[in-house]
Amino acid sequence: MTETPRTPLTLAQVEATARAAHAGQTDKAGRPYAEHLRAVAEGVRERGGDEDQIAAAWLHDAVEDDALSPQWLSEAALSSRTKDIVLALTKRAGEPPEAYAARILATPGAPLVKEADLAHNADPARLAVLDDATRMRLTEKYARMRALLGQSDAI
Repeated sequence: MTETPRTPLTLAQVEATARAAHAGQTDKAGRPYAEHLRAVAEGVRERGGDEDQIAAAWLHDAVEDDALSPQWLSEAALSSRTKDIVLALTKRAGEPPEAYAARILATPGAPLVKEADLAHNADPARLAVLDDATRMRLTEKYARMRALLGQSDAI
């Protein structure tokens, strides 16, 4: 018995799902988390990303943050490429940054999404509201990941 293909989620549906999944969540600066997701999706679009990558941008932290389950992702009406990108961007407990970067680099479409994510995370205006120690730690963390991914320091 063959499964009836489902209509893929539209980008608007993916956005609504991500916003609902992260409702009430804030970033390190206390801003609604959906602002980060929107910025990453827009960054992917501005960098020439396609619909699969934009969908993954909206969902890039959903599984990692337990906002959506791995089962939800596996069953969602999304392309396998979008799912692969989301999984590549999902950090695993205890995983070294080198392994995380290698998985991103090995997954078609994922480096561009991570580039947009890092660009927003490292935005000086965003970092400026953090305390000095947190700002320094995150600046170093993001620079190291960009280096592991072979991405320039330019944001």
